[in-house]
Amino acid sequence: MVIQGMRKLCGRIIIGVGSTDGASTKDNPFSAEERHEMISAALLDADIPDADIYDIPETTDHSDWVDAVLKTTGPIDTVWTGNEVVGRLFKEKGINVQKIKEVPGISATLVRERLLNGGEWDALVPDGVASVLRRIGAMGRMKELKGLQPK
Repeated sequence: MVIQGMRKLCGRIIIGVGSTDGASTKDNPFSAEERHEMISAALLDADIPDADIYDIPETTDHSDWVDAVLKTTGPIDTVWTGNEVVGRLFKEKGINVQKIKEVPGISATLVRERLLNGGEWDALVPDGVASVLRRIGAMGRMKELKGLQPK
């Protein structure tokens, strides 16, 4: 797990959950609360019980967004991200940015696709996350959302 490597380098781990105010879609089917629960389960599976998880506010302006993140989280020394725009925005504010490289075989998109199409998905996520996904009926939700998407 990528976060285990970060843990060796960081004193405190802060995880931001974005897109917390949008309606459920095929690409973003889970509420902020459900994503918090999945992240917490994955962290416990990785023996990292003390990370902080914050909802990241939405803004209409990029520079306002970084300020809103920092107001929410408090001071940050380093941002780890795989998102080029996020990395650039934090660099512009003078914050160190480390790029997270894609890990082969780990893909939320692939998990969502398999949930939707009935494929084997549970081996792609930590046990705790699989438990949460089963409990909330993720497979049924994905199929329901597919029916709501424009063709």
